[in-house]
Amino acid sequence: MRIIAFYSPKGGVGKTAAAVNMAYLASRENIRTLLWDLDPQGAASFYLAGAEVVKGRKLSKLLEGKSPIARFIHEDVYPNLDFIPAHSSFRNFDIKHEHDEGHNVLKDLLAPLSEDTSLVVLDCPPTLSRLTEQVLEMADKVYVPVVPTWLSLNSWNQLREFVKDKKLGNKKLRPFFSMVDRRKNLHREILAQPAELLGAPVNAAVPYASVVERMGEEGQPLELLAPNSPAAVEFRKLWVSVRKDLWAR
Repeated sequence: MRIIAFYSPKGGVGKTAAAVNMAYLASRENIRTLLWDLDPQGAASFYLAGAEVVKGRKLSKLLEGKSPIARFIHEDVYPNLDFIPAHSSFRNFDIKHEHDEGHNVLKDLLAPLSEDTSLVVLDCPPTLSRLTEQVLEMADKVYVPVVPTWLSLNSWNQLREFVKDKKLGNKKLRPFFSMVDRRKNLHREILAQPAELLGAPVNAAVPYASVVERMGEEGQPLELLAPNSPAAVEFRKLWVSVRKDLWAR
């Protein structure tokens, strides 16, 4: 079972849209996939299947080890794609596990799924917390959306320093450009120097587009909503890189 995370310390950078689309594209290739929305705001529920279709349950019993994770999974939201919706109770994760040094609670929770699940996609809240540390520790790769602005680049550098300080493994960080607006001079200038600014970014640049925002309104992954859109093309490029990162021969 491979585990990937979509994370940024900065909110509003297209993280959830990327997580949902990667999970859906994986399921389309018959990869048994679980998408877990760890962000209490629950945006993945809107993007994946609409708020009325998939609602989360209180997660306190799961975090306390009193209820198995299988009870929280919505199976086959799409073929081969299971989903654990967010719930506001998950914001208490850090309080409940602040003293669990050396014990990765998330890894333990997911362990029973390893026989039936090939890929876990984690959509993470934009915080630097104990939850963040556990995600960064357990994930095989962490994909970080970076808007081509100096503020977003500063957040990227802060994340790299955090990972280095905690000895969590900088090599697993995989940045990619997100919410790109090529009409802006700054965006074009930053896109022209990816290696200097990001190190080894994924070869994808997801555009800022109204069709991505419509995912929340329509409750569909972009591959269903607008497969011929430039954003869908870039998400497919991102998926090719994810697949290569995880299953390179």
